[in-house]
Formats: sequence, structure tokens, C-alpha cells
Amino acid sequence: MDSASFSLLELFKLGGVVMWPLLAFSISVVAITIERLFYFLNHNLDVEEISQKTMDFVREKNFSGADEYLSGLKGKNMAARVLLSLVLHAKPETQFNERRAEKAAETEASNCINSLENGFNFLTALGSLSPLTGFLGTVTGMIGAFRSIAEATEVNAQIVANGIYEALITTVFGLIIAIIAMISHSVFSYIVDRFAAKVEGACTQLIEELSIESENHHAKKAHG
Repeated sequence: MDSASFSLLELFKLGGVVMWPLLAFSISVVAITIERLFYFLNHNLDVEEISQKTMDFVREKNFSGADEYLSGLKGKNMAARVLLSLVLHAKPETQFNERRAEKAAETEASNCINSLENGFNFLTALGSLSPLTGFLGTVTGMIGAFRSIAEATEVNAQIVANGIYEALITTVFGLIIAIIAMISHSVFSYIVDRFAAKVEGACTQLIEELSIESENHHAKKAHG
């Protein structure tokens, strides 16, 4: 354990000054990844079950029940927030305005997706900056190696070792950080994209059902 820690410290020292920004990048990537992971786990992204129960309430013309059901879930469930914005436009006494309901759902869905994607831009930026910073360390390391060669009267491996160490270590660390950042970004983006697609489908179905129920209600009222 002590040997492993010592080896990492030695690698950090051998990497030179460029290791400091790489250290900051690595801490940032890990922090953002952990924060997003806890955020995703703390917010239910299930769509199918909530959509089906909401549709059942609407088919039973129990709009207040749908409102109460979704309101109780909207704190931790993203889909409930979006569907609730539609249900709030479904009032039996007024004609269902499909355009206004769609606009409200789009706005709420956009807010949910933006909150889910918080930090994604930083992961992308860090995934790009880390290997570039590592390559910068590679260049400075090789410059140091060639400078040692130029200043030496007799060239041997020991003279250029530190420069080569710096060149290789910074490149490796930069690539590792970039790989972690891009993997995190790709996984989280997939989850958000899948959620967005499911919410869009659920909203389309619910809007159609609300339109039908509204037309039926006003048709009965006109005949009555």
C-alpha cells in the first residue's frame, strides 16, 4: 500500500509542472461524474408506469385524480413534472388547447433535460483539454531531453531519462482522464436521450387522449 502510494507520488513528480493541471482535471472529472451519478439515482426517470396510470385517470375522466397523483411524484420524478403540465390544461369546463398544452410540456421537458445535462459541457471540455495538456507535457519533456543531450559532453540514457519520463507520463495521464470523461459523458447522454424519447412519446399519447376526452365532453354537453 505504501509502495503503491510512493510510486504514484514519484510518477507525479516525474511528470513535471504539467501534472498539476492534469491533477485538477482529474479531480473535476471524478467530482462531476459522482455528482451526476447521485443526481440520476436520486431522480426516478421511469416513464412507462407513470404514463399508463395517468392515461387511466384521463380515460376515467378523473382529472383531479391525475393531478393529485402526478403532483405527489413530481419532486423526484421527471416524467411526472412533464405530464402534470399537460394535465393542468385539461379542464372539463374549457376546450382543451392542444397547442398551449404542447408548449407547456416542451418547456417543462426542456427544464428537466437541462437539469439532467448539468455538467455535461464540463465533461466534454475536460475530455478535450486533458489529452492536449498531456501532449503539452510530452513536448516540454522532449524539449528537456534534447536540451540535456545538447548540454552533455557524453550522451547516455540517464541524461535523457527525466525528459522522456515527463513526456510519457503526462500523455498517459491526459489520455486516462479523457477516457473517463468521455465514458461518463456517453453513458449519461444515453440515459438522457432515452428519457427524452420516452417522454416525447408519452406526451404525444396523452395529448391525443386529452383531445379526445375534451371533444367527447363538449359534444355531450352540446347535445345535452
